[in-house]
Parts: sequence; C-alpha cells; structure tokens
Amino acid sequence: MNPIYVTQPTLAPLPEVTALLEGVWASGIMTHNGPLVQRFERECVEQLGLRQMVAVNNGTIAIQMAIQALELRGEIITTPFTFVASINAILWEHCTPVFADIDPATLNIDPEKVEAAVTSRTVAIMPVHVFGNPCEVERIQAIANAHGLKVLYDAAHAVGVDYKGQSLLNYGDISATSFHATKMLNTAEGGGCVAANAELHERLKEIRFFGYNERKEIVRNGFNGKMTEVHAAVGIANLAYLPQALADRKKKYMLYKTLLSECQDLAFQRINLSANYSYFPVIFPSEPVALYVERQLQASGIFPRRYFYPSVNTYTAIVPYQPMPVSEDIAKRILCLPLYYALAEADVERIAAVVLKLVGQVMKGP
Repeated sequence: MNPIYVTQPTLAPLPEVTALLEGVWASGIMTHNGPLVQRFERECVEQLGLRQMVAVNNGTIAIQMAIQALELRGEIITTPFTFVASINAILWEHCTPVFADIDPATLNIDPEKVEAAVTSRTVAIMPVHVFGNPCEVERIQAIANAHGLKVLYDAAHAVGVDYKGQSLLNYGDISATSFHATKMLNTAEGGGCVAANAELHERLKEIRFFGYNERKEIVRNGFNGKMTEVHAAVGIANLAYLPQALADRKKKYMLYKTLLSECQDLAFQRINLSANYSYFPVIFPSEPVALYVERQLQASGIFPRRYFYPSVNTYTAIVPYQPMPVSEDIAKRILCLPLYYALAEADVERIAAVVLKLVGQVMKGP
C-alpha cells in the first residue's frame, strides 16, 4: 500500500500546463513581469474577488515586501502558533516580533492578548488566519485604529476564503498569501500581496523589482521578488480547478469531523463557516496520546504532521522566549491528518477508524 502523506498538491492535468509552457518557450519570456504573470494576477483578482494582487516568488517574500511597503520599523504583534517563516520575515525586515497568545478554540490570535501587548514601540499587528480560519478581523482592526497601527495579515492559508461578502485577502492594509505546493492554490512556489489601496499596490510592485518604478527610475530600496512565467503557468492551470478543490476539501473535512466526533477525548478547531477547510487538525487530550497516535499511524504508512510544533515563541535561537501557555499547550497536542484532493474517501474513513481505535486503546490504559 502506498504511503499517505499529510498533503499533496492539487494539480491541473499536465497537458494544460504544457500548453501554457509552449507559449513561454515560443516567446522566450521567462520572467520580468511577463504576460503569464500578469494574466495570473488578473485571473486571481477576477475569480477570487480581490482588490488587486502582486504575484511574487514565495509567501515569505510576500510578508517581507508588505513590511517594507508599510514602512514598518518597531514591534509587530503576531501569533506564536504559526510556521517559523512568519517570524523569519519580521526579523529579516529589522522588526521585533512580539507574541500574543491564541484562542484555544479558534487557534487564531486572541484580540484581548493583542490589546494587552500594545506598547509605544508597536507599529503593526500581524495575525495569521490559521488553517484558513478567519481571524476576528473587526476586533483586530478596531484595536489597530485605536492605537494608530497597521494591520498586515499572514494569509498563507486563506486563498478561497470569503468573509462577509468579500475575499478574506481584502482585509487589513496588506494581506500576504502563499501559493506554495501545499496550499489550496499553488504555483509550486509562489506568493502574493493584496493591498488596500493603489498607492500600496504600486509600492509593492516597485519593491518586487529592485525598487524600479514604471519609468525605470530607482525610487526605493527593493529586491528580486518576481514570479517566473513557469510558475505563473502552473498557477493559471490550477486556478481553473480551485472551486472543485475547495468543495472536495470541505466534503472530506466534514467526513473526518463526523467520524471522529464519536470520541469525546478529541477536540477540533472552532471554525468560521467561511473557512476553506484546507487542513484537518485534531487536538488530543495530551502530548503522549498525540505522539502515540502519530507513531502508530506512521507504522501503518500514514503520515500526519504536528502543525504547528513547537510553538514559535520557543525558538530561542532566533527570538527571546516569551511564555505563551495556550499556544505551547496546543502545539504539543495537535496533529493534522492527511487531507488533499487525490485522497480517497475510503482512506479518510480508514484513517479515522485507526485514530478512534488508537485513542480508545491509550485512554483505556493497561
């Protein structure tokens, strides 16, 4: 039996990608804001309902570009329950990450903890829409308005999420998203920035291309953040299949939830109904139980992942330790189960059955 990993990319049929690449080979245009990059941006705006979008070469660069475009220098309040790239980007842009703990139900940053973390050195709030579950955007914006702060969303998981009639990526001053192979929409590697206004949008385009404006004048410090035509071709082809990928993900998510809800020892992320169901996290009663289930699943050729472990505030090689008890506790007890387009529903049922059996065994004790 083939191994089942936590995720696989959702891919359009190869001939559809190849047809786009033939045009790239014929033109010889491989990069530098080529026609396919522009088309990918345009089709994302139209299909996802975005204000505008700047496509870039990865999601971490998208966050760095957003920090530069917002001209931030100082403390940025963010969540400890995220991938380390969120913090890498803040540090590379010479800002200081300050953590605010998470809501144990939603797994998103707790607005009350955000409010308590604001100081005279705070310049921005950078929440993460964890597993595609929308943050409390209204409360976060109210805190930002009260203190004169910018709001930059790490929206790496949030493609395909609509909130109150519009894309979740339209919230905040800038939302930075990812088109990495593991995301709902992928370009293999890639990312994007969605800005709240035209001025920020133009600034992002300048930063993406070494600081040049449209007249080829250097107007600011920038770097190479360009997406290639090859990656844009993958993205264009995959974008056509996003609606059915989203529907498929929700169906399998709900199947997992129905089956595993039989066990009262398991807890699940409380999600907003507009979430994109891109991951299926399970919170176990203790770390030993989570590790036991992980080991036994791996022995069966099933590979869940500890998203996100450890809590980022414990990475003392790059940040001073700040106690975040909720995030640290959840990070020790959480596993994301396999969930992707090519995963058979029979495999979802089998994985759920194994998890239920394992949890029952370990909770019963010797």
